[in-house]
Amino acid sequence: MSLALRITLGTLVILFALSVALARQQGSTAPPPNPCAAPEQKQLDFWVGEWDLTWPGAKEGEVAHGANSIKRVLDSCVVEESFSGGDSMPLRGMSVSLFDVRAGKWKQTWVDNQGGYLDFVGEFKDGQMVLSRQATRPDGTKVMQRMVFKNITANEFDWSWEASKDGGKTWQVNWPIHYKRRS
Repeated sequence: MSLALRITLGTLVILFALSVALARQQGSTAPPPNPCAAPEQKQLDFWVGEWDLTWPGAKEGEVAHGANSIKRVLDSCVVEESFSGGDSMPLRGMSVSLFDVRAGKWKQTWVDNQGGYLDFVGEFKDGQMVLSRQATRPDGTKVMQRMVFKNITANEFDWSWEASKDGGKTWQVNWPIHYKRRS
């Protein structure tokens, strides 16, 4: 056997041994942590369930009704919402929310039957979930928008859609909804 062939075979044997050792080492390390097991992932659990909704109607003293169904999907990593304005309004929509471990924030994407697409970022703090976004109105003005989940108990809570024209110094409630869990 020539010297060149022995060196080539020797190199191949060494490379093979290194690749086997590396494969064993990678197999023995612990799997990466499950980002869906982060403790923050439970912060939206209060929202999971079947809900009857009420909000002020179009006329004074009128009460509008809708429904919302919230469940965990995709190995419980994602909170999925399915909203219906019922007979009170034609709005139908859905959202998906998840806790982004890298960012340390909740993120939500909303889409609806009126062509709406909204994306939010926020956190659960002081007993409230606040998800917000920066928006540009058709006239070009900037506005901040947010959803606030508050007064949370096991069977009911309040949600409000709010806007700020002054960079978040003051907020106007545009749509208050009361959630009550179906029995």
